[in-house]
Amino acid sequence: MLNTALPEAGPDGRARAGALARLQLAVVTPTSIVEFVSRGRCLVIGAEEDALDLVRQVAGRVECVVTVPGDAAPDVDRIDGTYVVRGGRPLVRGSLGNFDVQLATGGTPLALGAMLTPPIDRFDLVVDLGTPRLLQQAMPPLGYYAPSPDAAARATLADVLPEMRGEFEKPKYFNYNPEICAHGRSGKRGCTRCIDACPAEAIVSLGEKVQVNPYLCQGGGTCATSCPSGAMTYAYPVPGDLLYALQRLLRDYRDGGGTSPSLLFHDAASGAALDDDCVATMPERILPVAIEEIGSVGMDSWLASLAYGAEAVVLLTCDTTPPQVIETLQEQLAIAQAILAGMGYPESRLRLLNAGQSAAAIQALAGLPTGLSRQAATFAAPPADKRGTLRLALEHLQSHAPAPKRVTPLPVGAPFGEVRVDAAACTLCMSCVSACPTHALLDGRGLPQLNFREWNCVQCGLCERTCPEDAITLVPRLLQDVEARERPRILHEEQPVCCVACGKPFATRAMLDKLSRKLEGHWMFQDEAARRRLQMCEDCRVRDMFTAEARRGR
Repeated sequence: MLNTALPEAGPDGRARAGALARLQLAVVTPTSIVEFVSRGRCLVIGAEEDALDLVRQVAGRVECVVTVPGDAAPDVDRIDGTYVVRGGRPLVRGSLGNFDVQLATGGTPLALGAMLTPPIDRFDLVVDLGTPRLLQQAMPPLGYYAPSPDAAARATLADVLPEMRGEFEKPKYFNYNPEICAHGRSGKRGCTRCIDACPAEAIVSLGEKVQVNPYLCQGGGTCATSCPSGAMTYAYPVPGDLLYALQRLLRDYRDGGGTSPSLLFHDAASGAALDDDCVATMPERILPVAIEEIGSVGMDSWLASLAYGAEAVVLLTCDTTPPQVIETLQEQLAIAQAILAGMGYPESRLRLLNAGQSAAAIQALAGLPTGLSRQAATFAAPPADKRGTLRLALEHLQSHAPAPKRVTPLPVGAPFGEVRVDAAACTLCMSCVSACPTHALLDGRGLPQLNFREWNCVQCGLCERTCPEDAITLVPRLLQDVEARERPRILHEEQPVCCVACGKPFATRAMLDKLSRKLEGHWMFQDEAARRRLQMCEDCRVRDMFTAEARRGR
């Protein structure tokens, strides 16, 4: 582990060693388990000679079938007891113990397993020796192997495959709350951040909600990091456990005599990639924190860590970190850095480092800011409320900000901002209110007005896409005034129009004018009496229609 090689020469190093030792004893909330069952049935895809060579290496230990891609119709042969299917283009779906493989032949795809005797309904393992590989996910499914062509990699794989028979389990890495998901409403598409960020391609749209395939999910964590509402959360550990552990780590370090702490988040891959010299010379005030995946900690954890007393937060990646994870972290860092800059803090309090660039990493860690943290926050983060944690962290950082601005512009895609309404175009139809998943947009409770609570807005775009008049514009920003961003305000209002029959307020002038324009020329509204009904409330309009019908019947 990275922690075992850290220096302890000074008081900061000794305080760090004690705090990290106590961190290992932290209790975490258990998550559910995803189970796999594999009987070891392996499909090898690739050139025939290469595939059969691998089959010979695992002979007697793994049951193999070979498929050789080609444009011709599939043909089944048997060589030394191994089925070889030549022809067709393999289509692979699934994961360990449950791979479905079809062969595309220009018509309806054929189930490869059905061509064998006896037939095989599913394959447990897939070895892809082709170039490029069939599955392009940055985090391919468990049970799918695409080794490099060198002999050492093939030999290692030959040792691994026999071990992949039996029952296996992994944590269920995510929790999903569809009630606050901003993916879609009323047939309109809103937020797709989790789908776009998933390196395993485990998330798909189900109309207004999303669905995560737990067997494909590899725990990359960027779905939770990028989710603006907190509908998707990481479950290994849950956010509340992680933040409690970070708060305790920083407190124990200070209580042990340590000064100016900074956190270094790393996963197994990035921690192992860090150069030994970098570890040996790491400043003693740097506290490394091992997490399951580097993409699993997001803005709520970073800003809460700063509120808890960290001088800086560093995210350590490596050359094998999936591109989607890097891109998501960069996007979220740009937003968080803009927020810090709007308070007068240096953006260098949040950093992304590549462990493979050891010289730059050493220099960056040595140059992290000090002397910035003031009183550490004491708030307990809500167990699974991302927006609640962000609110508490921002309020604390704002209260100690050296040079706060009233409004901080943020990059596009930020989960904070306002909705602006073109008053000349808005008819107060309230389509945006019905589409808003976070109740940021509110009606006037009987009055013709559109209200807005800025803190609730996650900038998902559903209101903008739903508005029939194109009257809405999103503006990503952070309003630093806590009271102002929590208090509802009126975006647009009109005087109500009263029914010409009973006098009851029932609509707005803009809405009636629009309705009149749309019905102009309609055969049902050619006489004055019919046009007058447009000025009536619903009840009076119905009564007037029945009265007119009764007169015509006499």
